[in-house]
Amino acid sequence: MLQHFKGWNIETDEDVFETSAATLMDFRVPQRDSIAFCYVLPSSPREALIEYTLFSPELLKAEEYEASLNAYISEVLKISSFAIKDQEFGVIPMTNHKFVSCYNNIIHIGTAGGQTKASTGFTFSFIQKHSAALVKHLIEAGNPFLEKDSRRFNFYDSVLLDVLDKKRASGEKIFSALFQNNASQQVLKFLDNETSFAEELKIISTLPTIPFLKSAISTLI
Repeated sequence: MLQHFKGWNIETDEDVFETSAATLMDFRVPQRDSIAFCYVLPSSPREALIEYTLFSPELLKAEEYEASLNAYISEVLKISSFAIKDQEFGVIPMTNHKFVSCYNNIIHIGTAGGQTKASTGFTFSFIQKHSAALVKHLIEAGNPFLEKDSRRFNFYDSVLLDVLDKKRASGEKIFSALFQNNASQQVLKFLDNETSFAEELKIISTLPTIPFLKSAISTLI
């Protein structure tokens, strides 16, 4: 699958944004037979990054991203007048492909080194942790070659990708259940691959059982 997104950094004429809070996944947008949501990152009461994001195999036409952004800003956020200060567009691969972390003396970092989380597209924080681990291992062991990442989290990612790819459950239902039934700090810790096995079992128990069980079996076979 692909995670593709179009974002506008907008400025309004009045104070409309709450700067102490961010909106991570707002599913009040057309799903387009995929997984679609918006997030809002305010930088001031009058300025914020509004991002329209989809998980799907295919990209949209440029005007479709813009139409969805306009609809979300006007109909959901109730903002009638704004100026676009900057904009961005990107595509992130969501795959359980096993990337080669190093080749001879070349160490791959970022997406090429497998630092994009397959189930969410999260990359930035994983790059920081991976780079810090490389330096730490170089200082302590005399080389920067790390052990493989946890197979446990790779398995979780593969299961979720299978659920989404086979449409066993909607992304809206899955991510809504995660945040509605667990503390947001625990969910983010889980998505950052930093939870214990006991914490993971508690979080997994709040997800739709049958779809995830079928995908878990499919992934293991």
